[in-house]
Amino acid sequence: MKRREFLKTAAIAGAGAIVASCGFNAARKESGNQSGNQSEDLSGNQSGSRPVEAPNINTLPTDAVMRLSFEPYELQLAHTFTVSSNSRKTTPDVQLRIDYGGYTGYGEASMPPYLGHSVDSVCSFLSKVNLEQFHDPFCIEDIIAYVDSLSDGDAPAKAAVDIALHDLVGKIIGQPLYRIWGYDRAKAGDTTFTIGIDSPEVVKVKTLECAGKFNILKVKVGLDNDKEMIETIRSITDLPIAVDANQGWKNKLEALNEILWLHSQGVVMVEQPMPVTMIDDIAWLTERSPIPIFADEAVQRLSDIHAVKGAYSGINIKLMKCTGLLEARKMLTYARAEGMKVMIGCMTETSCAVTAAAHLSPAVDFSDLDGNLLITNDRFEGMVVRQGRMVLPDGPGLGLKVL
Repeated sequence: MKRREFLKTAAIAGAGAIVASCGFNAARKESGNQSGNQSEDLSGNQSGSRPVEAPNINTLPTDAVMRLSFEPYELQLAHTFTVSSNSRKTTPDVQLRIDYGGYTGYGEASMPPYLGHSVDSVCSFLSKVNLEQFHDPFCIEDIIAYVDSLSDGDAPAKAAVDIALHDLVGKIIGQPLYRIWGYDRAKAGDTTFTIGIDSPEVVKVKTLECAGKFNILKVKVGLDNDKEMIETIRSITDLPIAVDANQGWKNKLEALNEILWLHSQGVVMVEQPMPVTMIDDIAWLTERSPIPIFADEAVQRLSDIHAVKGAYSGINIKLMKCTGLLEARKMLTYARAEGMKVMIGCMTETSCAVTAAAHLSPAVDFSDLDGNLLITNDRFEGMVVRQGRMVLPDGPGLGLKVL
């Protein structure tokens, strides 16, 4: 059997018994400019899409090539977003697509400034990526290994390629990612909704805005107004709360006292309480904390997990930190093997990247996937939240609808 046919057969087998029993869903082949021009409009011409038909991956043209295109996009936040280290009203972003054989996969790179990436750095990296040398998008391991080898960093740019590639392959197979991976869509669960550090008046407004829409809140802490933040929210709702200190606490005794108080206020988990360099103090804190403590900034990629084992209760996986879905799934598997809890998070992103992460949500303990809900100019419709619970789209790949 030729390598191409073998890879397709293996990919279908990897989709599991669910795919075999349900058969292939109809998949829409999206039309678009195949020129690969990096400045083209990534939305494509949706009105000219081809008729819906059952995918036949063995009939894709053998000479098809993957063409990558991208463009900058600025995300507009509904409210000024403040954490312990910075405030912002917008987030730079780059939208990406991969076209292949009449199918289109979408990806995204989001760059909160504190991570040290920029639109220029992402576009510079992506301009080096040559996917036309690969004639089979199912070779995800090989393609992502090549992309990763182009630099030591540039995680958001790499994540954009990874997300688009997974979306593309899912569309060719004709199945959503969660089904290909063998996850139960009904187990997607709740997502937190994030409330940034702000004045009591603004915090009340933000809390009232999400009243009745979510089952758990996430509150940014780490400055000198932590108790004021929590007490303001508690004056309005008794929903469970997760807190993220973003390395804001510097003394382990004070941090423990605050955690004990937070626990009494219905806080159910703490994210990155102290600077990543204070790992011994964090381990001391984790041992005494009545609620789980998750690593965020301390864990970027798979190779970081071993060093934090025992110091944290769990890890927070973010696609923009770890280079995408391929690495994220490896991190999830390894963390579980080490007995650690897993959280799936996001940056401020459109529904493209948030939905990509949401396809992993049935396999984790906590989900913080509200980045698309914090912006006013989303370009996609994907995962939606109904009564606090995430509902994954059932279309192929990411299941996105271009707005």
